[in-house]
Amino acid sequence: MPDITMPKLSDTMNEGTLVKWLKKAGDKIEVGDILAEVETDKATMEMEAFDDGVLVEIIVPEGGVVKVGERLAVVDGGSSPEKPAAAPAAKPAPSPKPAPTSATPLTPKPRAAANPGGPRTKASPLAKKIALERGVDLAGVSGSGPGGRIVAADVPEKTARPSAAASSWQTTAPTSAADKRVPLSGMRRTIAERLLASKTQIPHFYLSLEIDAAPLVALRKDINAAAEAQGTPKVTVNDFVLLATARAAALHQKINSSFAGDSVVEYATVNLSVAIAVEDGLITPVIRDAQNLTLREISSAVKDLAVRARAKKLKPEEYQGGTVTVSNLGAFGVESFYAIINPPQAAILAVGAIVKKPVVNAQDQVVAGQRMVLGLSGDHRVVDGAASAEFLASLKKSLETPATLLF
Repeated sequence: MPDITMPKLSDTMNEGTLVKWLKKAGDKIEVGDILAEVETDKATMEMEAFDDGVLVEIIVPEGGVVKVGERLAVVDGGSSPEKPAAAPAAKPAPSPKPAPTSATPLTPKPRAAANPGGPRTKASPLAKKIALERGVDLAGVSGSGPGGRIVAADVPEKTARPSAAASSWQTTAPTSAADKRVPLSGMRRTIAERLLASKTQIPHFYLSLEIDAAPLVALRKDINAAAEAQGTPKVTVNDFVLLATARAAALHQKINSSFAGDSVVEYATVNLSVAIAVEDGLITPVIRDAQNLTLREISSAVKDLAVRARAKKLKPEEYQGGTVTVSNLGAFGVESFYAIINPPQAAILAVGAIVKKPVVNAQDQVVAGQRMVLGLSGDHRVVDGAASAEFLASLKKSLETPATLLF
């Protein structure tokens, strides 16, 4: 009987939590049926059946944490992939179906690829796909599935990745009875690994620039007064910043790029990642083609993404594929900071709070002003200081004349 195993529902997923079973033992299932809800490191997603059959046994109860490729349940599909092929019969054999691999997400199902280890190696289609992507020869891999079948979790990494748990300098034990050890969640572990990789593998450099935010504050006040009278949603300072960033990144190609080993990828459109704080960390959902949107469209998009991010209802395509990121801590009173680059992107913009402070005007008079600091972290393999300074200058011009963003 084939197993249902934990599918890889996102590019960074190593394990998942079985939140809720939507089928019970004895239920008949068909391809495309939703079997369960699984919480990954980014969102709660539906797990789809890959084969027809009867759900014979549920191995992992609700709340169980399971690594990718490990068994969740058993399905009686009427045949076993471990049995040798039947001898030719008078009746034609049915059209072959993909080898039972458990379940797949709502994204397109992985196709069985040519096996680098030879045609006789028993492996699930997902394991074969991962092996091809990683350049791994399955001939030398031991399978943990039924009958020695290789599943996704058995495929080793091509090269070792830095682990958040592998740092020798970390304190590994409580120092007093009052201390509490909190296990890393899937999201927290992914954040730790990705940002450790970013800071150790990407040569960061930093620039900052202070802008006159008074015109922005005044225009936002007027827009929101009209919105309140009309009963329409208000806009935030961050909405202006997001739109200005998208348009500036479209003008300065090197900011909207990424390092690709022996080349640099320059993206044709700005897919703007927005850092959003959630209960156990942060996530960066993406506003696609952001440079072509209006202020209202940007505002509506980020509000919708934030609500669904905090409810863990984002789809993988909604938090993957960003080309440049904005992180705003102004609402927390933080005046200035530098953020860690979100790989494989080449730049991240850090936005501070608008602060009232004395400034010197064009007439050399000290007057009350409103200032906001923008900090840019750049990947020096892709972009240099001068190009980054030009990007910040374009951003400053847009935010100090915010009416231009309305057209």
